[in-house]
Amino acid sequence: MPSLRQSIGLFCLFLCFTPFFSPVTAQTPAEAEWPAMTSTTRPWTRWWWMGNAVDQQNIRLQLEQFAQAGMGGVEITPIYGAKGYEDQYLEYLSPEWMEALRYTIQIADSLGMAVDMSLGTGWPFGGPQVTPEYAASKLIVQTYDISSGEAMPTIAVEDSLQRSLGASLVGITAYDEQGNAHVFTEEVAEDGSLDWSPESGQWKLYAIFSGKTRQQVKRAAPGGAGYTLDHLSKEALPVYLERFDHAFGENPPKIRSFFNDSYEVYNADFSPQLLEVFEKQQGYDVRRYLRELLTEEDSDTARRVKADYHETLGYMLLHHFTEPWSEWIHQHEAVSRNQAHGSPGNLIDLYAAVDIPECETFGSTRFPIPNLPNYTHDTRNVEPDPVMMKFATSATHVLGKPLTSSETFTWLGEHFKVLLAQTKPEVEQVFLAGVNHVFFHGSTYSPQKAGWPGWLFYASVNFAPSNSWWPHIQGLNEYIARCQSVLQAGKADGDALIYWPVQDVWYDAPLDKLDRQLTIHGIEEWLHPTPFYRLTETLMDRGYQVDFVSDQLLDSLAAQNGSLQTSGSAPTYKALIIPPAEMMPVNTLERILALADLGSTVIFQELPKDVPGLYQLSERRQQLEELKTSLAWEDQGDGLQRTAYGQGEVWLTQDVEKALVKARVERETLVDSGLKFIRRQTDKGASYYLVNHTANPIDTLIPLATEAAFVEVWDPQNGQQGLATSSVQDGNTLVRMALAPGEAWILQTTQEKPTDLPDWPYLNPAQSPITLTNEWQLTFAQGGPELPKNQTLTQLTSWTALPDTNAARFSGTAEYQTTFTLPEKTADDYLLQLGAVRESARVWVNNQEVDILWSVPYQTYIGKYLNAGENTVRIEVANLMANRIRDLDRRGVTWRNYHEINFVNLEYQPFDASDWELQPSGLLGPVQIIPLRKTR
Repeated sequence: MPSLRQSIGLFCLFLCFTPFFSPVTAQTPAEAEWPAMTSTTRPWTRWWWMGNAVDQQNIRLQLEQFAQAGMGGVEITPIYGAKGYEDQYLEYLSPEWMEALRYTIQIADSLGMAVDMSLGTGWPFGGPQVTPEYAASKLIVQTYDISSGEAMPTIAVEDSLQRSLGASLVGITAYDEQGNAHVFTEEVAEDGSLDWSPESGQWKLYAIFSGKTRQQVKRAAPGGAGYTLDHLSKEALPVYLERFDHAFGENPPKIRSFFNDSYEVYNADFSPQLLEVFEKQQGYDVRRYLRELLTEEDSDTARRVKADYHETLGYMLLHHFTEPWSEWIHQHEAVSRNQAHGSPGNLIDLYAAVDIPECETFGSTRFPIPNLPNYTHDTRNVEPDPVMMKFATSATHVLGKPLTSSETFTWLGEHFKVLLAQTKPEVEQVFLAGVNHVFFHGSTYSPQKAGWPGWLFYASVNFAPSNSWWPHIQGLNEYIARCQSVLQAGKADGDALIYWPVQDVWYDAPLDKLDRQLTIHGIEEWLHPTPFYRLTETLMDRGYQVDFVSDQLLDSLAAQNGSLQTSGSAPTYKALIIPPAEMMPVNTLERILALADLGSTVIFQELPKDVPGLYQLSERRQQLEELKTSLAWEDQGDGLQRTAYGQGEVWLTQDVEKALVKARVERETLVDSGLKFIRRQTDKGASYYLVNHTANPIDTLIPLATEAAFVEVWDPQNGQQGLATSSVQDGNTLVRMALAPGEAWILQTTQEKPTDLPDWPYLNPAQSPITLTNEWQLTFAQGGPELPKNQTLTQLTSWTALPDTNAARFSGTAEYQTTFTLPEKTADDYLLQLGAVRESARVWVNNQEVDILWSVPYQTYIGKYLNAGENTVRIEVANLMANRIRDLDRRGVTWRNYHEINFVNLEYQPFDASDWELQPSGLLGPVQIIPLRKTR
């Protein structure tokens, strides 16, 4: 679009002396109409109850601290306890524990907060009510070589422990020398004797037993230990839930949501009902193909049988656990929240079966934002992947659900070395994937008498008052609350749906396991290599908003006016995209073409090559080919083929974007500037959340793929609103964007000019910066182990370099104060840049609080606080916990003393900080004030 390109003028954002200057300003704050802040819009935290050693005094205190910091709720997850407090442990679900739960709900409610709880202790679900009969099961296989004329062996499970747990024989298949299978049904007596012998030749017998994995609940709390539940069993779930019904009684606690953590049930590849379910769902008796099911030799038949098996496991998990679990929760007037990742099933369907699908971030991302520290060298974890997160958000969007939650910041970095600034781009990445309900991972209940650093969970960032940066966490929480107030308003918006060929994932599964768990840690095997992943990444990078759809969710779609939608609360998608699929069920292709027939646009990268599964294979292959040959292609040139299909159209091309252009599905070209975005629809118009995760400032006109008379700028960093510089050209809205690396904006389009918003003040440097070079008074305010002596500094330096030895081991806050003279106020505004901050700051100018600077760039606008003449600047800086922890370990002080895993480092080795280098701390500067002028 040459005319569009010509109309976009570049504005000078940075001068050489202000490399991190941002042109946005808080010069004229507006009492803007942000959506209402509620407990749901604020961030929540997972609250570990260690040993359930809780009491009312500390419950109230910590909830008050959470509320004051801006948190909206807690999710209670009981785990193992701290040593030395055993006499204070409460038995899970005991009357005393229920009393503590009800008290928690009462206090939270009085503070405007809410409470969720995991429906178990530790993870995964299990406990003392899970007897071996209902425990997670596995397939046990024993083989026998037999010959005609020999005595037949007694068929019994050889493992004595499995016998004691009730392992039972569920099938025998015998293979002759030609590979013919004979399935025994009535020939085996109760004592294991076999009433059969071969007439001739050599035979191989496969005996399969329903055994037990023997997995116990991981990190269980008192009263929660026991076997892991058989999630595939229809009979097991009611037994598990009966304990909660009994504990809750006739007056269930007012829990907002019950939670289920990620599926971490290991080696659970069987359930007593599996053979029956398999035959009903797949159409044949899998015992006739035991050799193919159990072999590690590669063949098409073996892969088909195994894929059918994977699909059956997923079916049982969905229909025997997830759906009835969610129904039970609804009966208790609560909502269900579930992490489906890790499951051996179709993740989209499992997420879709609950009220709040929840994804997870694990590990950290390396962003190119200048001066963004990351003090952890993590080679163990895969970076959080937005495509993986979209499995959960897609289920929410496609079905028009209001919320997608996220377990956020799990193992973001090494203990005590995660700074608030590191959390900002990570949570922004979560928002960009469609999440709008963040849960911190997490906070540990810790009584006052536990002292510092308090009780700690081994895999989380420490979102607790004991953290040295806790006085500044309100900055993060207010930012999240503002973002989520917008991201929870209106409804999701999307351009296209991408079909997920899960059958290919099952067909390509490793041959040595029967339970393919689709885990976060395994995405490099099951997700990244797939054409589906490459297509999704390409379209997202090109500025298309996409969601995923499963075979099952295709049936919920309706075609209306050329668009696809499930309900009025769901987005309307303009196209359905089918990536290369080796395997596609016939009824799926029929449904896809039916949607085209009703007026939808369907784009195939390739037509499916084959059908999945083994049953009636030749017949289904023929049906698939007939459907494919019914498409009469017309060559459109440039690698495009098209066919009119009923009221819609079907395209075939490797270059999906070309077909999207032909179908008039418009991308957001704003991504060409480096910005990332997510778009929603509100009553006023389109709402854009945009972030700059690049290394460069952005100050330019950007086009929005919508036409709007006016555009409001909402700054979630400080709450300011204003009317952006914008215009309309060629059906697009051009908006001046001005974002430094690490900053975010929200744009709200509207057709009516807001009457109460000032113009947005775009500012650039007007003069050289003023460097604050007077002496600084340094006062240590709060922290430990001891407060260092106050200092007068002629030059800013790390407080670890001060002569007071207490400063090197100090973690907490210190205040820096200085004065400077401003001869006259002539600029439109003034920008305070702190330079290097280790690690967060709160700023006062002339005794007026200005801002919390908790993220990159560490700068704020202070024009309205300044006087002509002498001015005072006071800056409270918080460092990390690292130096104080280092001191404890160097002195051999015992502070980690927990049952079970105790406390480990990022590599899951015993934690020891004694050899750490000192972490620079405090205000390092240079501190500058930059006069600004408006450039609107």
